[in-house]
Amino acid sequence: MQLKDKHVIVTGAGQGIGAAIVEALAAEGAKISLMGRKLAPLQTKAQGLPQAQVIPVDVTDSAAVKQAFHQARESFGPIDILVNNAGQALTTPAHKMGDEDWHRMIAVNLDSVFYCSREALMDMRPRQTGRIVNIASTAALKGYGYVSAYCAAKHGTLGLTRSMALENAAQGITVNAVCPGYTETELVKNSIETIMEKTGRTEEQARAELTQSNPQGRLVQPEEVANAVLWLCSPGAESITGQAIAVAGGEVM
Repeated sequence: MQLKDKHVIVTGAGQGIGAAIVEALAAEGAKISLMGRKLAPLQTKAQGLPQAQVIPVDVTDSAAVKQAFHQARESFGPIDILVNNAGQALTTPAHKMGDEDWHRMIAVNLDSVFYCSREALMDMRPRQTGRIVNIASTAALKGYGYVSAYCAAKHGTLGLTRSMALENAAQGITVNAVCPGYTETELVKNSIETIMEKTGRTEEQARAELTQSNPQGRLVQPEEVANAVLWLCSPGAESITGQAIAVAGGEVM
């Protein structure tokens, strides 16, 4: 029980990587505040967890985030660990992208990380302890075609991670990024469907296009990403900060 009674907030907690992170941290004794836009998946995920609360919130709304964190503290106390996992990808070439889509991608994938981290740091800095883990994707480490806004936001998330790590190093707070490659989630399922729709390829062919970038020849599993997050949140990782840890089968080195 490495995280016994630690208060953890996980955004995008209802499915995929976020749900796997919730399970891994709850198994180590953490009190989990599950946050996300849709209530039903959060409630489903929270069922059966010993210490969990569900807080629906639009993490792109600064005022809503502030209120959600206040609500989380009322039940479980100050925030010890924050996992910024909420994210979304839109597939379209840059020259065809409208302003609304661009701003939405930046808001979901970057603004939310800033808003949530700012709130968590208000608890962590006075107490001289805390862990922030940002789920940033290999799109923070390299470029991908047709997801320019997503890549821009994830590169921004990594820059924010490094800056916050330096600003808070002397306060006993670590800030790191975990960068998964293509992972077996709804987001990747949507990418496969988009490839099929736009190219006429079969599901098997579309999946192969994504897995070929991974030297292991497979999709990453959400539990593998969750294990990396758990390590960064656990005792013994106090000196790991400002890092981008790729969970991608060797795609980036």
